[in-house]
Amino acid sequence: MEIQHQFDGKKGWFYLEQGGKQVAEMVYVMAGPKKLIIEHTEVDESLKGQGIGAQLLEALVDYVRKEEIKVLPLCPFAKATFQKRKELQDVLV
Repeated sequence: MEIQHQFDGKKGWFYLEQGGKQVAEMVYVMAGPKKLIIEHTEVDESLKGQGIGAQLLEALVDYVRKEEIKVLPLCPFAKATFQKRKELQDVLV
């Protein structure tokens, strides 16, 4: 299962597909040239408890580090995960 990324210049999402169907996503919106807001994370019931949400967040963190973008997590899941995982906090606003 490979996490994919789509970005349209304003809004983007990291997602996972299974059988041609999107089963997990983390959606963000740009809030300036070097800042993004994580709006929400959704994982299909069949994948709950497998760490898929954390994998989506890790993919997003890898992306923003390369692009030198700061993150504001409004999504409750992303916010809680950042609080638990100090090694990801360097990307926060």
